[in-house]
Formats: sequence, structure tokens, C-alpha cells
Amino acid sequence: MLSVRPKVAELVFQLYGRSLHPELFEIYQSRTIERGDYQVTIQITSAGHLITWKYGDLLLTEVATSAHHPLPQKRRLMSYRLRGERQDQLQCRGGIEYEMSFSLEPTRPDKFLAYQQQLSLHATRGGMLQRFDASGRLDMGAMSYINVDSRDRILHVQAFHTFPDDCAVLRIQSFFQLPK
Repeated sequence: MLSVRPKVAELVFQLYGRSLHPELFEIYQSRTIERGDYQVTIQITSAGHLITWKYGDLLLTEVATSAHHPLPQKRRLMSYRLRGERQDQLQCRGGIEYEMSFSLEPTRPDKFLAYQQQLSLHATRGGMLQRFDASGRLDMGAMSYINVDSRDRILHVQAFHTFPDDCAVLRIQSFFQLPK
């Protein structure tokens, strides 16, 4: 099965107050962490990632995927095209806070190659790394690297997704914080 990324112009970021069926996505890696009073499942998909965070009866699902991917609109809390930079936050019931920021950065081919090499180096120290097949236009394939910092009251996720055909890097940072 060829695992090639969509074009960066097709990407969206969405946050839901519900779970999304895993069969909607082509999942390459998955990790579940239980820490303190919350549980999180982080998955690398063909277009980006899927994070499902649960605390008590509150469930938040963050997804970075293709805009052409059919996703429900029910209980969608945020939806942005992944262009440029953006920050947002959400106050949930019970004092739960969610924050996110993303940036899509075009770069020169030589800098892009160096960036992919840095991601590979970071992956040797931990985190989740997925290498994708080359699309045919360039010799190198895309990469996804996700670093997770899990504390008792806060979860910090950094996701880096590369798009060789567009020489672009997508960085997404998310915080899920329990009440103090």
C-alpha cells in the first residue's frame, strides 16, 4: 500500500467534543497513555494525526487531516484550514482548558532536507516517528513526528508533519489541562 501525503493546500485542523471512528482514518501508529485522571490515544494517520483525550465523561478529539476526508459536523468545536499560523483555546466544563497553535511553513529544498534529518535525530530520543513513501516527484518521503509530554494535570503534544512535494513543514502544538 502506498502511503503518500495529501497536498498541504488540502489540510484542515478540527477539534470535536466526541470521539471519531478510527475506521475513518488510515492509522500507521498508535500510542495510549494513562496518566493521573486522564487517558489519551495518539495516532499518526496518512494525512496527519488524531488525538483522543478523555477525562471523566469529557472527551476531546483533535484531528489534522485532508479537507476531502469526510468527517462529521456534529459536536465540532473548532475547524480551520491549515494555512499560515493560528492559535485558539477552549474552556470546557469543569475547568478543563484546551489550547492549540499551528504553523505551516514553506521552506527551501535544502532546509527541508535538513529539517527531516533533525526530526529523525529527535525520534531516536523518543516520541513517535512515521516515514511515508516518496510520491515519485522527489526521492524523499514525508515524515510525521509526535512528541508527548504527559504530566498529572497537563498533556502537551507537539506534532511535526512534513510535505516534501510542497517543501512545507506543519507544526501543531496542543495542551490539555485539568483544573487546578
